[in-house]
Amino acid sequence: MTSEIAIWRDGPVQILRMARPSKKNALTGAMYAALCDALEVADADETIAAHVITGSDGVFTAGNDIGDFLATARGAGDLGKDVLRFIRLLPVIKKPLIAAVDGNAIGIGTTMLFHCDLVYAAPDATFATPFLDLGVVPEAASSLLMPRRMGYVRAFAMLALGDPISADEAVAAGFVNAVIPANDLDATAIDAAKRLALKPPEALAIARQLMRGDPAEILARTDEEVAAFRQRLRSPEALEAFTAFIEKRPPNFRKSV
Repeated sequence: MTSEIAIWRDGPVQILRMARPSKKNALTGAMYAALCDALEVADADETIAAHVITGSDGVFTAGNDIGDFLATARGAGDLGKDVLRFIRLLPVIKKPLIAAVDGNAIGIGTTMLFHCDLVYAAPDATFATPFLDLGVVPEAASSLLMPRRMGYVRAFAMLALGDPISADEAVAAGFVNAVIPANDLDATAIDAAKRLALKPPEALAIARQLMRGDPAEILARTDEEVAAFRQRLRSPEALEAFTAFIEKRPPNFRKSV
């Protein structure tokens, strides 16, 4: 476990809080591992009915730690096994997953939401998937799930142009249930989880499975994306993008004429 993922229970609800505020809750390998361990253990615990994932200090998550990506681009690392474990776990979690999003939800912070059963957002929540800006490609089956949920043109604007969208726009796009005042956000998500806990558990599990369908297609797309993502991480474009990000300058992807 890591102190950067706070884990506790509120009755039948497991709550997972990303808590690395100094880095805007950017996710490290250890944080991914802690999330996976907690989700797997709770999924096997009959006394837990649902999971709630949230951020801290007014931020959901800035996405994957850029330092990890830069190390891979420089040949000193690889797309971590715990990242892959997390994105392959999302489609097969057995119990409802509810997100409470305050502030920025970047990269995986947005794409994980398409695997959630309920999503609530604070008024200042912002969702962005700047994969192409970093020289990489979409992940967590977002290339499949986002066009399916939002429509192709809105998904393309997010995934290719990198356009961020607001909480109200996310509701209109169909991947956020409601905009909730920040002070009530976590309580709203936990209350929804507790309401689900009152349902007949077998009936809930069957209904959820029927609505979500066979995860095989999602896992297959996830694996396609991972293969492309790994290749792109070692590309000159990604190295330039990550270096420019760390150096706080605009990237230059094209040679001067």
